[in-house]
Amino acid sequence: MPRRFSFTVEVATAVGLLVTPFVLPHLGFSPTTINRILVWGLFGIGFDILFGVTGLLSFGQSAFYGTGGFVAAYLLTISGLPSVTAALFIGMSAAALAGYLVGLIALRRTGIYFAMITVAIAEVFYFVEFNPLAAYTGGENGLPGVPTPTLELGFATVALDTDWSLYIYLAFWYFIGIVIALRIVRSPVGVILSAIRDNPYRAAALGHDVHGYKLTAFVIAAAYAGFAGGLLGVLQAFMPPDAFNFATSGQLVMQTAIGGAGTLFGPLVGAAVWLYLSDLFQTTLHLGASWKLVLGLVFVLLVCFLRRGIVGGLNDVLRFAARKRGGEDVRNDEPRTAAATRVALVPIHPREGSANHGGVILEAKGLTKHFGGLVANHDIDFQVRRGERRGIIGPNGAGKSTFFKMLTCELTPSRGRIMFNGREITGRSVTEVCQLGLSKSYQVNQLFTRLTVRQNLVIAVLAERRGSFRLDLFRNLRGIPGLFERVNQMLFLIHLEKRADLLVSELAYGEKRRLEIGLALAGSPSLLLLDEPLAGLSSVERADMVQLLKAVSRGRTLIVIDHDIDALFELAERITVLHEGRILTEGNPEEIKSNIAVQEAYLGGVEAA
Repeated sequence: MPRRFSFTVEVATAVGLLVTPFVLPHLGFSPTTINRILVWGLFGIGFDILFGVTGLLSFGQSAFYGTGGFVAAYLLTISGLPSVTAALFIGMSAAALAGYLVGLIALRRTGIYFAMITVAIAEVFYFVEFNPLAAYTGGENGLPGVPTPTLELGFATVALDTDWSLYIYLAFWYFIGIVIALRIVRSPVGVILSAIRDNPYRAAALGHDVHGYKLTAFVIAAAYAGFAGGLLGVLQAFMPPDAFNFATSGQLVMQTAIGGAGTLFGPLVGAAVWLYLSDLFQTTLHLGASWKLVLGLVFVLLVCFLRRGIVGGLNDVLRFAARKRGGEDVRNDEPRTAAATRVALVPIHPREGSANHGGVILEAKGLTKHFGGLVANHDIDFQVRRGERRGIIGPNGAGKSTFFKMLTCELTPSRGRIMFNGREITGRSVTEVCQLGLSKSYQVNQLFTRLTVRQNLVIAVLAERRGSFRLDLFRNLRGIPGLFERVNQMLFLIHLEKRADLLVSELAYGEKRRLEIGLALAGSPSLLLLDEPLAGLSSVERADMVQLLKAVSRGRTLIVIDHDIDALFELAERITVLHEGRILTEGNPEEIKSNIAVQEAYLGGVEAA
């Protein structure tokens, strides 16, 4: 079972912030450097949610850092707003709004194209600050005279205008920032963001609105950047124009890599290393302009030898030590319980709302798909009745995969329409049809390999319990009714209860195939499409998988593609044969075995035994 909600990390963070002023000065850190580390660390928390947790590498965070900073500085210096904290929150809101608008554009692309768009956006913000908005931002001079915060005690007003008094203010906001971030990554949204980092394609196929969650992470990162930018102006009593520089974004990326992406504390540790070494090289060793070269070499060495950063490497050591104490590995050594018995003990019923429309659950009419001049499927009429186990076979190149992808809305047909449960789904997204109750397993395993088996199933069940998108950023997973009960049922059903807390990358192939089926089944679909579920399995595993599929088909409809003809004939009640992109024939297994046209097209003319 997952551990109970704990405040250990928060308490340790608070203790660390309390002892920092008594420890770091003895290690050569000046008070100003310590305060700068806190600002960069807070800046990095949002970036780590975007990059380390969600997997989106942005080189444009300086745009939001500068936006929040200059809005806050303008309010405090020119508009005369008396409250520093209010100005910081207004600046943060402006940065978040900018992040939302930029995200709508940037997230239309992925990978290197997304990163390049963020670079271009940052350059646009830099130009605007220096030219059209120079009257408000001070242009190349920045905005001087940013006041320090004051603390109202009722009987007295305390100005936080010294390094250590300002440290209290910065440390407080860093603590609030890390607590919020921890709540986010532990929430359902945080779990889904981790899934998107690992395999966005499968996250969408399980019913999650991947674009919506990516945009959420982008806005969160922009909000953190905007608040940190405001704190920079407060710290320096001056808002510098280089906050918009590309170098600011680059430094943030390097600090996060040094400290450890995906750890939340990595940016703080990376900032401490970066700022300490930069001060050492410039003020102590007097390296002059070459300090950046030396610091760059240090960065390369750290990244090469600590691939997951300082904090990530420490986490790996602790995890390895814990596994050593708990035993080298956990295997499912006990005999397998019969699949049918397991399903009887753990019934996974189809989701509600599947009304009966003449007994037909899925119907395709005139389905055609062109790829340029190539016709993969032509004028297919296909109908599956509720509760049926349908098999699809055909020789290589018959168009089975294309046909399957159109049924699951991974491909849009060139012509024709698809009806599911009485409603047309042609042209809908994979996420939408999954939410309607149509799910698919893949021929090549599509799993979240950097997450545990349990976390994989949690992601699948969340889509059914919460819908495609919900901003429950501070909700405890245990607050979702029946979540872990369903996950534990699925673990038992696919016989992975002893491997629940193991990373998926460490599973054997047969175990991964069972998990692949489990992910498709966890959302309680009324129609389950299985793409070669027996591929790569041993004879014993195949027999067990067939029994499992027979058992889970009770009360739901199955459509299966597989090249194991004997197993498919045993599993399916009715067979559809595709040949050259068309339906050759349909019938029960005995009819298909004796069909001369099937023997010639698929079995090479050899009569079936």
